[in-house]
Amino acid sequence: MPSYPRVLVIAEAANPEWVSVPLVGWSLASALRQVADVHIATQSRNREAILRAGLVEGRDFTAIDSEAIARPMHRLAQILRMGKGKGWTMTTAINALSYPYFERLVWQRFGDRIRAGEYDLVHRITPLSPTVASPIAARVAAAGVPFVLGPLNGGVPWPRGFDAERRREREWLSYVRGAYKLNPLRNRSLAAASVILAGSRHTQSEIPRRYRQKTLWLPENAIDPARFNLVAPQDLAQPLRACFVGRLVPYKGPDMLLEAVAPLARDGRLVLDMIGDGPMMGDLRAQAQRLGIGEAVTFHGNLAHEAVQAVMVRANLLTFPSIREFGGGVVLEAMALGVVPMVVDYAGPGELVSAETGFAIPIGPRDRIVAGFRAALEGVLADPSVLPGLAQAARDRVARDFTWDAKARQIAGVYDWVLSGKTGPLPALPD
Repeated sequence: MPSYPRVLVIAEAANPEWVSVPLVGWSLASALRQVADVHIATQSRNREAILRAGLVEGRDFTAIDSEAIARPMHRLAQILRMGKGKGWTMTTAINALSYPYFERLVWQRFGDRIRAGEYDLVHRITPLSPTVASPIAARVAAAGVPFVLGPLNGGVPWPRGFDAERRREREWLSYVRGAYKLNPLRNRSLAAASVILAGSRHTQSEIPRRYRQKTLWLPENAIDPARFNLVAPQDLAQPLRACFVGRLVPYKGPDMLLEAVAPLARDGRLVLDMIGDGPMMGDLRAQAQRLGIGEAVTFHGNLAHEAVQAVMVRANLLTFPSIREFGGGVVLEAMALGVVPMVVDYAGPGELVSAETGFAIPIGPRDRIVAGFRAALEGVLADPSVLPGLAQAARDRVARDFTWDAKARQIAGVYDWVLSGKTGPLPALPD
């Protein structure tokens, strides 16, 4: 039997039944159990879902009850956000204040065991935000145990020309987000880490230069092949089919997409599936009618996770004009299905899509993005034969680098590198 490193994984948010960060935390922590002897320290709100997933409390994971601080701070964040689904920067800021209590309880539970050498490594996966420091990183390092931090991701700047969308999202704190760099605890966390995993190039650029030599780029998102196991047929008969998947909120650009496809949809050359719900739903329905494309656009609303791929896989293209996406999990999901992505070349999606796997539309003002999507779609409609090759390359790329199993193997290479004293070349990560 192979000798696996003993790893304490700290994943405050890790839940197999939720989405977004909790699902990333769970998926990565769970996948690491294939390459390491993992014990997961997580927040007590995740306990029942993890038990239903088959893990044994005490042996496989420990639920840390930090609700005495987490619950009232969560309520405060809901008030200060000034609207459901808005003000995410405020939520992150409140979490940065409440999270240290969770790690304090983790240290109370595991500190003696870390000092006694029961773990070869400690790896904090969540929170993903680079604004949330790790109070126990220095303690772990002082005990002679390597500390792995990340993948960290978030804080992508709002692009110029989208201040109206920024205000509609109640992102007031984003104007002063850079203040987190003044937190001395952040510096101590980065200094104590043996390796810092950066989930995006932007986050990597925010790491102080003196720590760059131990910072590796590793996008945090991946897909579960069991969940996304269909293959888009890429039927090239017109009308071609595009889809959008996401919350219907300003920064994801669903209104820009409707404007971009309007002349193509009116001509009967393109139909569009809109999957998701949000505060813009009513306005988007009205916009579709006003543009004369009501019959060509289907608003599906929110769908169960297993039903999403059934709609996506009918499409030729994922058309996703989000202008501020940290990770881009939906882009990987589309690529896994053989649905060719068309995204804005900015932040997470722009780092996942290349000319070999899809279309990356240059960032710019609203009218330039609309024109860019329309021109790219016109090009596809003029020569749809490009789609099958792009679709196959996208599927190959995800299968090679962006399944959770692949992610676990990549991080296992990081563990080996750290435990070998960082000798030899850096571990091989996605290009």
